[in-house]
Amino acid sequence: MRAFKVVMPMALSVLVLLLAGDPASAQQARGKPTAEREDFLPEPMPPGFQVIGNEIEGPVFADANGRTLYRWPLRGLRNGDVGDRKNAASNCGAEIYNVNSGLQSPWPPGLALPDAGVRRSCQDLWPAVIATADAKPVGKWSIIARKDGAKQWAYDGYPIYTSNLDKQPGDVLGGSNRRARGDAPGVREPLGPHANVPPAFSVVMVGSGRMLVNYSGFSVYSWDGDGPDKSNCAAACLASWAPVLAAESSQPQGEWTIVQRQPGIRQWAFRKKPLYTYIADAKPRSMMGSDEPGWHNVYTQHAPAWPAEFTQQETHAGIVLADAKGKTIYLYACGDDALDQQACDHPASPQGYRYSVCGGNDAARCLKTFPYVVAARDAKSPSRSWTTIDIDPMTGLFAQAGQAGALHVWAYRGRPVYTFADEKPGDVDGDAWGEFYGARNGYKAFWLRDDFYSNAG
Repeated sequence: MRAFKVVMPMALSVLVLLLAGDPASAQQARGKPTAEREDFLPEPMPPGFQVIGNEIEGPVFADANGRTLYRWPLRGLRNGDVGDRKNAASNCGAEIYNVNSGLQSPWPPGLALPDAGVRRSCQDLWPAVIATADAKPVGKWSIIARKDGAKQWAYDGYPIYTSNLDKQPGDVLGGSNRRARGDAPGVREPLGPHANVPPAFSVVMVGSGRMLVNYSGFSVYSWDGDGPDKSNCAAACLASWAPVLAAESSQPQGEWTIVQRQPGIRQWAFRKKPLYTYIADAKPRSMMGSDEPGWHNVYTQHAPAWPAEFTQQETHAGIVLADAKGKTIYLYACGDDALDQQACDHPASPQGYRYSVCGGNDAARCLKTFPYVVAARDAKSPSRSWTTIDIDPMTGLFAQAGQAGALHVWAYRGRPVYTFADEKPGDVDGDAWGEFYGARNGYKAFWLRDDFYSNAG
């Protein structure tokens, strides 16, 4: 049996597996998954690589030091493509780009980028995962020659990297698998194993967590009126709810069981809760069925808890996270238009982009338009994804220790969160504020439920 260990940094229980060999052995070593932690299918991995659970992204691959692994797949932009091609050398190298590429924006190429004098190279921000001289391909893991001659690990044909933003095992601060709409930049994607779900299901990321959908992308639901592995939905109930049926050849697996509704009719259950689709759902990833009393969307894991003083507010477009006064909370998103598509949404990155859209390059005006959500000095986070950080309000960068005038603010995934000027509870006037409806450089509301507005995912 291969090595197995459990790592529990802070309040987060993180499942860590060293899957260096036989998948069957790893499956036995793993045992039963922790409640509210997504189970996954084991697969062969290079020696020392591991799987770590993350509150938002679910299970992710990591190197021997616990640093999450990412890929940068080719993405089509407005005027061309950026990223890595499959089975080809990495496009993330030592060159430092000081001008825009013209691929993403309507502006012509060659324009100077903000803070060009302090920009770093792509490989500084995204270190390549280098293979040792005696490394051998295994499973989906292969080795690709870099342009500088070094050997780089690849997964499913794409070169892999770590992020300089990740500081401890389980961090996934460099990128996300939640798909951005419109003209969003080519972000890096954390890599992970396949979720342990039957072929008729998949897992999608929405604001409320990692949600189960069927093969067509439609949400599946559970009902409080059912018992463990027992369906009580019959007669009138079946006029609105369709049991998710299991084929005769389907077999229970992991957290998945099969309920015998009647001879020859079998129904899937997850964590002992029979599953249904809502007949009235008109589109994939809907949450409308959860408006019915006693019915719930089903998650492999819910989104992490937010600070205790925060609230939920219903808006004309969905349900948002809000501060203690009910004002909508906003996230800032940004990716620059250089060929290496550097992120510009973090306090360690240039703030010129943000200042351009929130206040015409006036820091004081930005503080009025999108003020930070200030945290008490003794504020405690209920989850690892929410932290408090100190910000220099006039630069937008991290404040120095003991700096006069610094703001102590709430941050999500290491990025500050904001409210919008002059809003009252239920307003979302700052949503899509910025370039390309906030997709490339701008602010988006912190949607907890966005299926009304078709923003989900």
